[in-house]
Order: sequence, then C-alpha cells, then structure tokens
Amino acid sequence: QVQLVESGGGLMQPGGSARLSCVASGKILNLNDMAWYRQAPGKQRERVATITEGGTTHYADFVRDRFSISRDNTKKTVYLQMYSLKPEDTAVYYCNARIETILNPERDYWGQGTQVTVSS
Repeated sequence: QVQLVESGGGLMQPGGSARLSCVASGKILNLNDMAWYRQAPGKQRERVATITEGGTTHYADFVRDRFSISRDNTKKTVYLQMYSLKPEDTAVYYCNARIETILNPERDYWGQGTQVTVSS
C-alpha cells in the first residue's frame, strides 16, 4: 500500500513564505516523477510544479520565480518552497507521484491535500 502524506500548510501572510513536504511510503520499487498540484474553491485542479527522478523541474507560469520544487530521493520526499505568497495562491495543495510498487506497475498516486490560505 502506497501513501503520500503532505504537511506544511496553514495560514500565511501575503508576501510570506512556506514550505510544503510530501513523504511517500509503502513497498515502493521506483519513485519517478513527483509533482505538486493545487485546487482553489470553485476551480479545477492545476499543476504547480513537477520534478523528475533526476531532478529536472518544470513550473507553471503563475508560480515561476516564486516557488521551488525539490526532492530527497533517500527520504522519498518532495518539497515545495513558496515565496512571495499571494492571496490567489490560496488552495488545497496536493502531492502527486508516479510510483511502481512490488505488486503494481507504475501509476499515479495522490496525497490527501494540505490547505494553504494566504490572508492578512
């Protein structure tokens, strides 16, 4: 059984910073691409940033130069460092990972989400 558990959300000030973490656990054979998505109330889920197993990153235009994605493969953890937060960054942030397990071929897994609220 694979689990992705996010942490680091909460209430943040506009212009502030925060770091989200997501830890993968279970009988994982291969942890491939990892990503952060977000979903604001009344809106569709959108991809924020991705990072390959080798560390190549891609960002949505709306967070480029403000957010940074990284990973620690030894800890099976992906991070999202957020700077210069704006009220429009308010959303539930979800961790996504493409994982191959002992029992199953590679597929996408999702975390339960962590709420980020940017407000003064």
